[in-house]
This record gives sequence, C-alpha cells and structure tokens, in this order.
Amino acid sequence: MFLKILAHPIFANLNFHMPMIVDLSHPLIMLAGENGSGKSTLLHSIYYALKSESPDGFIYRFEPGAPAHSEIFLFDAEAHNPRTQLEFFDAQPELKAFLQMASHGQVMLSMFQENFPALPQGTFLLLDEPEMALSQSNQRRILKMMMELVDRKGFRVIAATHSPILLDAKETYVINLDNHKNKNVVPNDLGVEGQSTIQ
Repeated sequence: MFLKILAHPIFANLNFHMPMIVDLSHPLIMLAGENGSGKSTLLHSIYYALKSESPDGFIYRFEPGAPAHSEIFLFDAEAHNPRTQLEFFDAQPELKAFLQMASHGQVMLSMFQENFPALPQGTFLLLDEPEMALSQSNQRRILKMMMELVDRKGFRVIAATHSPILLDAKETYVINLDNHKNKNVVPNDLGVEGQSTIQ
C-alpha cells in the first residue's frame, strides 16, 4: 500500500521532489529526520489522506487503493497533553487528580496502557513524538506496547520520532526524510556538543 503525494504546499516549499511515494504497507512505521525535515507534516498528511480530506494544495492518491480501517487516531504528545487541558476532566475527579499529580511521562504511559488499547480493532494510530518525556526504559516499554497493539488488535502504527530506541528496533520500518533534499533543516555550522556556538 503506497500513498503517492502529487502536490503539497509545505513539501514543495521545502524542495521535496514530487511525487513523494510513501510505503505504508508495514504495520509499524517510524518517520525519522532532522528538526524541520517534515516528519510531523507527513504524519498529518497521512492523517488527512486516511480521512479522505484534502486541504488546499494537497493532492494525493492511494495505490492500489485506500486502506481499510475502523478508526484513525492522531495523538501529538505535545499538543494533546491532557495535563494542560484539565478542564475536560471535571466530570472525572479521580482521573483529574491523577493528571494533576502525574508527570508528563506518566501521562504518556497511561495513554499506552489504557487509552490506546481501548480504540477499535484495526485502528490507524498516528503518533507525533510519543517518546517525549519518557526515559529510555519507558521508550522500550512503549515499543513493546505498540507491537502488542499491532499483533493483538490489528493496529497500524505510524510515529514521527527522534528516539534511537524506536528507530533501531528490528520490528520497525523507518522512513528517513533526511534522504530527501530539504532547505529547512538546521545548518551544519552550529558547532558540535561541547563547543561554544555563540559569537
């Protein structure tokens, strides 16, 4: 199953060659790349395509055809952090109390333990930086949880990530956007760790 992006205003502005052909045949996909390489943009584009939506300037088609799914769920670990939206949990005082006391990482783990498994069989789960705020051991934990969602509930999981633990796992298929020309990535002249970059 391939998503062919024929036109896209952001990817065109970043000098990506069109059409972009994205292999979505794997059940556990990681989108890799430098800051500004287009990982989140591609993740949101996949979301729009799966929902049969087409924002201005975004032209796509699935080959051989649109995949079957029961639900599409997009979770951005930064934008959708429940700890910053406590008013939505006024009717659930126990959950609200947990969110007020829990760390960002604990909330993320609870999403994998409770919320994501409650989604319907065959869900497309799209995750933007799910490793945010998680220790290395908990990143390994969510990798195992993603694999269980794939194996037990027939999920397809696509995540934009910087985590070497998720990217290097033998179970994941990696699409690296750094392999494409992109004028929006951080320049190479910012120095290296330990050196001053202040003039």
